[in-house]
Amino acid sequence: MSVVTSNLSEVQKKKLLFLLGHVRLHLLYKASVHGFTAAAFHRRCEKQGPTVIVAYNAAGFVFGAYTSQDYTESEEQVHDEEAFLYSINARVDKPLRVAGISGQPAFTAKEDTGPNYGALVFLQDNEPKIQSNPGTGFTFEKAAMHGDNLALTEFEVYRVEGLGGLLAKPWRNIQWTPERKQQLMKTIQSYRPDNKSVHQARVLLVGPVGAGKSTFFNSINSVFRGNMTSQAITGTAGKSLTTQFRSYTIKAGKGGEVVPLILCDTMGLEENADSGLDTEDLINIYKGHIKDRYQFSSSNPLQADAPGFKKKATLNDMIHCVVYMVDTCKVSLLTQKMLQKFASIRKKTNQLGIPQILLMTKVDEACPLVAEDLQNVYRSVYIQRKARELSESLGIPLSCVLPVKSYSEELELVRDVNILLLTAVEQMLNYSDSFFENQEGTDQPDLYRSQELNRPVLTQNGN
Repeated sequence: MSVVTSNLSEVQKKKLLFLLGHVRLHLLYKASVHGFTAAAFHRRCEKQGPTVIVAYNAAGFVFGAYTSQDYTESEEQVHDEEAFLYSINARVDKPLRVAGISGQPAFTAKEDTGPNYGALVFLQDNEPKIQSNPGTGFTFEKAAMHGDNLALTEFEVYRVEGLGGLLAKPWRNIQWTPERKQQLMKTIQSYRPDNKSVHQARVLLVGPVGAGKSTFFNSINSVFRGNMTSQAITGTAGKSLTTQFRSYTIKAGKGGEVVPLILCDTMGLEENADSGLDTEDLINIYKGHIKDRYQFSSSNPLQADAPGFKKKATLNDMIHCVVYMVDTCKVSLLTQKMLQKFASIRKKTNQLGIPQILLMTKVDEACPLVAEDLQNVYRSVYIQRKARELSESLGIPLSCVLPVKSYSEELELVRDVNILLLTAVEQMLNYSDSFFENQEGTDQPDLYRSQELNRPVLTQNGN
C-alpha cells in the first residue's frame, strides 16, 4: 500500500495551524488518490470529528473550511458556531479567516454531494471544482478567497486533533541526568541472562511499514558506538525497505565488547494478507528456525525443507522478547485490518509465552511540546492519550507502552534521546529475563515442539 502524503508546504501548514491552534492534522482523504467524488469523500471523512478542508488551485491559493462537527450523509443543515472558511496566499503574510453569519447553518453534506458550505461548494458535480456564492452563510471577496479560480488542482481533508497541554506532574518519572545515562549503559552492558546456556537476549522488532524499526536499531547502535551509525537500511517508502530477516549485534565503541543484546529486524506489517510480513514466517522467527539474511516472501512463507530453514534451533536462536513498534503520529489512523493483524500476532505470541512491549516512535513529530523539549514526553497530555489509546486497542498493559525518539536528522548524540532509548533497552532485557524464568523445567533444545504447550504461558492483559 502506497503512502498518501500531504500537499501542504511547511509554510502553508504553519499558517493553517495558526488558525487552528495547538492541534495535529491527520490526512484522511486526498482526491487525486481517492477520487474527486462525493462518495469517496463520504467514505473516508464521515464521523471523524473536527476536520479541515484544504483545497488547492492553479492561482496558488490554499483555501477551505473548518468544522468541529461530524460529516454524515444527512439532508439536515448543520449549525456550527466554530466553523470558519479560510484562505492562504503566498502574497499575503497573514491567512484570511472568515466566520459564519450568525444564525445561518455552516454546511450540508448530503450523500450525493460533497461538503457544501453555502458560500463554497466543494466537489461540485463530482468534479475537481468549486462553486463560489459569497454571502450565503459566509461573506468574503472572491479575489481574496480563491483568486476567482474555481478549478481545483487538489483537494484534501484532515482530521483535526487537539494536542492538549502539559500535565502538572509527569505520568512517569525519568531522571534526565548524565549519571542516569551512564547507569543505564553500565546495567545493559553487564547484563547476563538467567539461563546459563544463553549468551545474549534476542529481541524481535515488529511493526507496520514506516514505524521506524531499522531507525531504532541504528539509534541504539549509535548510542553504544558513541557516534552516528547507519547499519540497517532506512528511508521513506510505501513498501518495507527491510526485505530480509536480520539479526544485529551491537558493540560498545568501535571494536569494543559485544553488548548482550541482539536486535532482530523483520519485514514491515501491511494490512492485506498477501503483503508484508507473513505470520507463519513470524512464528518460525520466534522458534529460531529462520536464518539471518533470509529473504522474505509475503506470498510464500518459509518451508521446513527450504535452504533458509534452521531445523535444529536452540534457546539461543529463539526470540526472548517481542517489541511492537507504532508511529505515534499514526495511532489514530490504524485501520481495523491492521488492528486485527496485531491481535492475531499477539495471540500467537502469547501462546508461545513470549513477553511483549510496545514502543511509540516519533514522539517528537507527534507533539510539538515534545519536539521543543524531549523531557516533556511524560508530561504531554497528547502522548499520554496516545499511549492509553494504544494500550486499549492492542490489549497491551500501559506499563508495557514506552515512548521513544530515534535519531533521524541529528548529527550528534543527545543525552535525553539516549536516556529514552536506553530505558527501552533496559525493559527489553527485564522482559527477556521473564521469558527465561518461564522456561524453567522445560526440555531443551526442542522447546517449541508444538504450539500447544503443556505448561502455563506468560501472557499479558489476560490474553
